[in-house]
Amino acid sequence: IMGKRNIFVNNMELSEAQELWRNKLKAENCLECDLTEMVEVQYGLGRITAEPVFARCSSPAYNGSAMDGIAVRFEDTLGASEVNPVTLKLHDEYVPVNTGNAIPPGFNAVIMIEEVQPRGDSHVEIIAAVGPYNHIRTIGEDIVVTELLVAEGHVIRPIDQGAMLATNVTSVKVRRPPTALVIPTGSDLIMPGEPVKPGDIVEFNSVVLAGYMNEWGAQADRYPAVNDEPDDIRAAILHGVKNYDMVVINAGASAGSRDYTAQVLAEVGEVLVHGVAIKPGKPVILAIVEGKPVIGLPGYPVSAVLTMRLFVRPLISMFLGREVEEVQTTTATLSRPLVSRMGVTDFVRVKLGRVAGKLMATPSGRGAGAVMSLVQADGILKVASGSQGIGAGEKVEVELLRDLHEVDNTLVFIGSHDNILDVLANLLHQRQPICRLSSAHVGSMGGILALKRGEAHVAGCHLLDDETGEYNVPFIKRLLGDTPLQLINLAQREQGLLVPKGNPKNIQGFKDLTDGEISFINRQRGAGTRLLTDMKLKELGLDPETVRGYEREEYTHMNVASAVAGGSADTGLAIRAAAVALDLDFIPVAKERYDLIIPAIHADDPKVLALLAAIRTNKQFATTVENLGGYDLCDSGLVMYEQ
Repeated sequence: IMGKRNIFVNNMELSEAQELWRNKLKAENCLECDLTEMVEVQYGLGRITAEPVFARCSSPAYNGSAMDGIAVRFEDTLGASEVNPVTLKLHDEYVPVNTGNAIPPGFNAVIMIEEVQPRGDSHVEIIAAVGPYNHIRTIGEDIVVTELLVAEGHVIRPIDQGAMLATNVTSVKVRRPPTALVIPTGSDLIMPGEPVKPGDIVEFNSVVLAGYMNEWGAQADRYPAVNDEPDDIRAAILHGVKNYDMVVINAGASAGSRDYTAQVLAEVGEVLVHGVAIKPGKPVILAIVEGKPVIGLPGYPVSAVLTMRLFVRPLISMFLGREVEEVQTTTATLSRPLVSRMGVTDFVRVKLGRVAGKLMATPSGRGAGAVMSLVQADGILKVASGSQGIGAGEKVEVELLRDLHEVDNTLVFIGSHDNILDVLANLLHQRQPICRLSSAHVGSMGGILALKRGEAHVAGCHLLDDETGEYNVPFIKRLLGDTPLQLINLAQREQGLLVPKGNPKNIQGFKDLTDGEISFINRQRGAGTRLLTDMKLKELGLDPETVRGYEREEYTHMNVASAVAGGSADTGLAIRAAAVALDLDFIPVAKERYDLIIPAIHADDPKVLALLAAIRTNKQFATTVENLGGYDLCDSGLVMYEQ
């Protein structure tokens, strides 16, 4: 029997929810707890001062010599010149001093040793007069006792530590980090390292969330995973608000029959917001329990991280008494159209790359559970709630997740997927300076079109023309016209049908795909592997509609292999390396040529040259690729065609 589903209490606009949250926290004095502590100055680096810091003594604390030389009375030097040198007597009229020495009583100037001529053991001669306090660092010249060193709310730097210690300030009152408890919920959670069974979810979100909170200035602990039981959730929340300044609950915030977070929070405290008009992250909960802020985050990791950035990061800054650190942004050109739903603020992960001097933003995965989309993302594009999307070629503002210098050192690779790209990405990352490889797997045809639009440095391609039997060149001539370019071989590789170990359904070839008992998984339209599939079906006179699963698409060879290994498909066409990686059996179908298309405009780009050097001269490249299985590197790095 289906359990009763929850509903959202509200679905506020993002700005309205943020303002309500801030105002309520202040009205309820949720930020008024004592968040200060005394620390030794030497351990205060990066901490925020909780009160102004004043000098306890002057620096220097005495009149000291700024030079190696002699201390004199300036009056005794008056009239000295080259034609009328003045002779001074040791002790009576001068005393030797080194840099930093205290000036003896009665003396009021210093003459550099280079300007002094010895005359016997007890006399010196000078040829120029000096003014009062010449080359003397006077008391308080740098800092005067009681002077303000740093104001309240200042982030302590190394030089600030020096100023405090120089004036005898040895301890300082700072804001202590707000403490936070992250509570992961879900009866299906298992710990990392445990065997994973169908339905199990490895609990890693709490590590990610606590890590971000620590990075933003909090001191976060993780609570053991809590089952989807109201009593267990209640006990964890009450423990959290009793012992911590804030509580973050992960999962159980949505409208499922086992989502109890909002219900429990309403029983033990006040729920201000349940549901914000954002994507991803709609089912966020903002509540106050026993005077402590409690935030309920969605269970999907990307949703959780993005809502943390919107609500938890500002909360930590409020606790610390500082403004939220401004995010670094840049302006880029959107490479493809982006559709968004009216009434929802959409946060889209993007990859960035500078191609021919233009910074391009390409939307990546939008799934709320796609962790790698955040790992690989260079920035986040915010689509306003009043917009239905953004057109290709439009200028957009992107919040940077990666330093712009790293983005500028990124080689943009768009086209067909191959496992060799991971090998190249690792080799390029080992270089100094580091070169990043950003690859978007949109199929061979998509790669060619990306080059045509000026969105990539390199495209990967393995398109077989069924009329000429030639790879790639006919498509380049047809789609790229007379664009100057080189076609360089990356590898010859084997394509075949992947099947589970032992081939339980005895699949021998494409003919077996039409018996209705075998489920197939295909590649996306425009992929070279999709074209090879269609060509083989055509050769055998088979109608694609008779292949169960023909319309089901994946974007990489590894995704096809994963579907077969996971049992959601009986077979799919992919490279041998994918079968080797996931321990599947492989039925050879064809040997094909996988090439790189490099427009002449990018041929001298240092990132492109680094890529070609890795292919042509790096021994580690050849060794690693051969170990993947199913590759022939006999033509690797050779120019196959030039136009």
